[in-house]
Amino acid sequence: MNVLIVEDEAVAARQLKAMLGRAGDDISVLAVLNSIETAVAYLRQSPRPDLILLDIELSDGQSFEIFNQVTVTSPVIFTTAYDEYARRAFEVNSVDYLLKPIEEAALHKALDKFRQLRQTYGGTLPEGLLVPIDELVRQINQYQRPETWFRDRFLVHMGQRLLPIDVTEVAYFFSANKLTYLKTVADKQYAIDYSLDELEQALDPRRFYRANRQFIVGHKAIQKVHLYFTSKLKVELNPVADEEVIISREKAMAFRRWLGE
Repeated sequence: MNVLIVEDEAVAARQLKAMLGRAGDDISVLAVLNSIETAVAYLRQSPRPDLILLDIELSDGQSFEIFNQVTVTSPVIFTTAYDEYARRAFEVNSVDYLLKPIEEAALHKALDKFRQLRQTYGGTLPEGLLVPIDELVRQINQYQRPETWFRDRFLVHMGQRLLPIDVTEVAYFFSANKLTYLKTVADKQYAIDYSLDELEQALDPRRFYRANRQFIVGHKAIQKVHLYFTSKLKVELNPVADEEVIISREKAMAFRRWLGE
């Protein structure tokens, strides 16, 4: 099974490719593309993939534009962050639809469904089995949820002044002595008026990960990850944290996927 991945988030693309590598020896990833432009160029010049894993929101627009520029006869599994109602709309029309962050079990289920369809129809899916793209666009727009907003800056107290800190300057957040602190990549520390639970909801999960009850860590702060007792992970941060950052055994796999494994 030759699979084409179209995904503009580098971490998500690596995770998806790794999961496909574990999904069966019959799967070969032809290419990983990150835009409408590169996808159109590839599909015009290259052999037809058996299957396309396609993110709906790409850096240069909605991926449905690909179908306006080139004829695509390959079955498509869409990947995106829309809600459960949209997924149901696709499921009843024999088109698979995976919500981000993609769970490996859900991907395997979608691939098994595709394999069964190919076997039923002798390797080639007949025209008309899958819903036309314009109908898919209508359905997904019907169920599309508002764009998620994530905090991009914080105001911190510095004596009698208020200092704006851009989220790109933040290495991690932590709690100590019933207070919450922000640590910058420049090793500056400020108290902030948010709990870690509130921050977890306000921060972009692609940038930050809730490591445990005391820490929310950013990609930029991860220096090293060590294997620890009983399948836990120990995270080495930069700037150095006063407390050890331990990832529980239950969260270890999810954390590794977040890092891009």
